[in-house]
Amino acid sequence: MKYSLIAVFALVTLFSISCDTQEKQQVASSDLNAIFPKGELGPAENFTGKAWAYSMVPNDTTYNTLVGNVYFEPGARSNWHIHPAGQILVITDGVGYHQIKGQPRQTIKKGDVVKCPPNVMHWHGASPDTGLQQMYIISNTEKGIVKWLHPVSDEEYSKAN
Repeated sequence: MKYSLIAVFALVTLFSISCDTQEKQQVASSDLNAIFPKGELGPAENFTGKAWAYSMVPNDTTYNTLVGNVYFEPGARSNWHIHPAGQILVITDGVGYHQIKGQPRQTIKKGDVVKCPPNVMHWHGASPDTGLQQMYIISNTEKGIVKWLHPVSDEEYSKAN
């Protein structure tokens, strides 16, 4: 009887370890499917949380366009900012938020395209629980690229409108 209890205990322990490992693998497999490298950590003065930027098309006088990728860790977001010529975002994975000043916050997800109008204050970032991958396109860079403003408050970030 003593050996039977030990055998049952051992089987239960092995089963629980196996389940725990499967759960961890499921969590890991639910991570975002990055298309581009993570890039460089964005400066803390422009972001709340960690956002990583990867430049794909550098600015030049031929195309006057910047193209890159930003990965926002869960809960990370940009400061309010303005693009003199506007900005286009293509959401390649994850879930996040985008807000134009004076308008309700929008939820954005994989497959969405967001147009940020020229000279309009806005912010974007990941949801609290899921990261966000976005490709950004800034054209007409001869007009300027970005003017960084103040951080998005926790209240603004959390307000679903």
